[in-house]
Amino acid sequence: MRRLLLLLSFFLLVFAVPGFGQTHVVSGVVRSAATGEALVGATVAVPALQTGSTTNERGVYTLYLPAGSHTLQITYIGYQPTTQQIRVGAASLALNLTMQPASNELREVQVEANTLRQKLNDTRMSVEKLTSREAKMLPALFGEVDLIKTLQLKPGVQSGSEGSSGLYVRGGGPDQNLVLLDDAVIYNPSHLFGFFSVFNPDAVRSVELFKGGFPAQFGGRLSSVLDVELNEGNNEGIHASGGLGLISSRFTVDGPVVKDKANFIVSGRRTYVDIFTRQINRLSKDKPDYNPIPDYYFYDLSGKFTYKLGENDALDLSGYYGNDIFGFKDDDFKFGFNWGNRMAALRWRHKYSPRLYANTTLSATSYQYTINNEIDIFSFKLTSDIKDYTLKTDYDLFLRGGHSIKFGAMATYHHFTVGRLNFDSDDNSLSFGAGNNYKAAELGVYASDDYQVNARLSVNYGLRLSAFSSGGSTYSGLEPRASAKYNLTETASVKASFASMQQYIHLVSNSGASLPTDVWYPSTPLVKPQRSQQVAGGFSKLLGKGRYLLTNEVYYKWMHRQIDFREGANLFVNDSLEKEFLFGKGRSYGNEVYLEKVKGRTTGWIGYTLSWTERRFDQINEGRWFPTRYDRRHDLSVVLLHRLNNRLSLTGAFVYSTGEAFSLPVARFPFQDVEGRDATIVPIYTDRNAFRLAAYHRLDLSAVWKLRPRYGESDLTFSVYNAYNRRNPYFVYFEQVKDNIDRQIIGFQARQVSLFPIVPSVTYNFKFK
Repeated sequence: MRRLLLLLSFFLLVFAVPGFGQTHVVSGVVRSAATGEALVGATVAVPALQTGSTTNERGVYTLYLPAGSHTLQITYIGYQPTTQQIRVGAASLALNLTMQPASNELREVQVEANTLRQKLNDTRMSVEKLTSREAKMLPALFGEVDLIKTLQLKPGVQSGSEGSSGLYVRGGGPDQNLVLLDDAVIYNPSHLFGFFSVFNPDAVRSVELFKGGFPAQFGGRLSSVLDVELNEGNNEGIHASGGLGLISSRFTVDGPVVKDKANFIVSGRRTYVDIFTRQINRLSKDKPDYNPIPDYYFYDLSGKFTYKLGENDALDLSGYYGNDIFGFKDDDFKFGFNWGNRMAALRWRHKYSPRLYANTTLSATSYQYTINNEIDIFSFKLTSDIKDYTLKTDYDLFLRGGHSIKFGAMATYHHFTVGRLNFDSDDNSLSFGAGNNYKAAELGVYASDDYQVNARLSVNYGLRLSAFSSGGSTYSGLEPRASAKYNLTETASVKASFASMQQYIHLVSNSGASLPTDVWYPSTPLVKPQRSQQVAGGFSKLLGKGRYLLTNEVYYKWMHRQIDFREGANLFVNDSLEKEFLFGKGRSYGNEVYLEKVKGRTTGWIGYTLSWTERRFDQINEGRWFPTRYDRRHDLSVVLLHRLNNRLSLTGAFVYSTGEAFSLPVARFPFQDVEGRDATIVPIYTDRNAFRLAAYHRLDLSAVWKLRPRYGESDLTFSVYNAYNRRNPYFVYFEQVKDNIDRQIIGFQARQVSLFPIVPSVTYNFKFK
């Protein structure tokens, strides 16, 4: 009851703040004149009043203007900047806006989707925005464009290991990232054991990564929120686009179903290395001593259907289906390993008035992996999955006096299958099973206010109440959030934020990377929720007459009830898995510097992070702090894009980071049995993660050559991954050194394994109109 009273008091505070009646609301939707789709991230501003707004995920903008005549300026990437004269009277004004596509498609990388000045004035901090257009300009491994790997080039974001698409944000692990696709959770956002993400760039409209200062509508994770929005189809005609690469191809088709009322988009891709390996296996199967090549491929399918019910209502139906297939088979042995995500979301968008908008989503999502193994007459099957069914609703309320209220609620039903094992024989002489199922319910309710106090100061404050019930235990918590921005001058601002987060489900993994076999586990009477608090402060400055934006952010994050495992823990097919857990503390702190340029023939950014990430457990290192595997003291990224002419663009990306922390034995001793015959070499370790791999650095290059086909648009993208062939360490192992006489072990030699040498690639991209 006390928490409900606190939440009620918060609502009263929000609605009781003074200042109403001074301005009037101007709101509406910004759409493309060519396709009719809502434009996310478009900027609507009144320069004379030094005020503006950015459209949200539904293309809605809101301004607070005094009565009188005003000049609006509207900008968006790939579209012609426009101005419009408006007159604000005594009442609120509903004004929908349209934008014309830019006549020269090549210039889209120069038009500002979110101007540097708008970023300077945004109350939010620690937010990275990205579009698929930007990602496609950067070099890519095997030519496979990856949105998440592009985000890894931003300060405060680590990749984890060579080529990985995992995210380690400000000291958090891979399970501490909330990944949303059209408001539905994606639990394993990677293909190919983590080397590629599940997001097809042709299907994605926009990506936002929140590293701190989290809005109150997001909850359930400690370290970041990755909010991905799928594209909508166009309303003018059938369009098709795609690309042919070295290891995969992709194809997208979109268009109207009912003109100006309904449209669709379907996008798919598939790797095809397996086609060639199968043919090699067929041709070589009769050769003596030939070892068949394992079978592997992945595919995914994304889609969205949008139907406009009327002037104030619309429905979106989104879906995702993706699988990774790995298999090996010979005469005596068969092995199969499949994993993948499924997602479906039905969203209803309703406009009650120019001041009140609602967004209600019903979604279902699942992640599952299955291992099948057959040897002779015996079969073995191991399965783990997590399924979610979620209902959430969000409201946007725009009030006079500079208040933008956002409130809503969500409810999720979780179903966990943890290590379900089945073992059988064909003659039924042996059969057994093991594993656990868990059910849980998660609830959340929130409210926040984005308040423009005056021309210099704006604040965003909110409160989230969350609860979780599973296994006879119930947990709940209040999560306050706050951020503020103050303009020192027209070209400089300071920002600060605080966020408290709760995480009720946990990723069980004994590896430093996020693997398909990792298991999601709920909070129970023995496993309490993880918690974090993060504070951050920043300074932003426009330089070079507004062509550059320099930002500097410092942060400190406290993490509680962090999970690790006892020495020798058994993580597979363990009906008492939570007894293997250890619980401790974590901390992460650092400084992020970022310089960005978005206008002109040469654009790009430079990001540098100095940070520390540590954990402490009573049973590890005698209770002393130790660095995590993904702790990186120094992390540098330099990205440059240069347009030589209307047909040729060049891109380069250089990365450097301190080597990964890991544990090594400092000595070994032989241990013999009672009879003194068999000896075992036992390694001796010191502190956890007391050593470092060599520093990681790499240069990637690419060139995009625009072709001139008759049917539409096309280009050739040439990429070189690891251009100077740096042999970066992937892991280190020890090889036994034996004498040449009686082959006795006389020592051990450390060996480094590297993954990717220089990798050139070419991709043909096309678009039919």
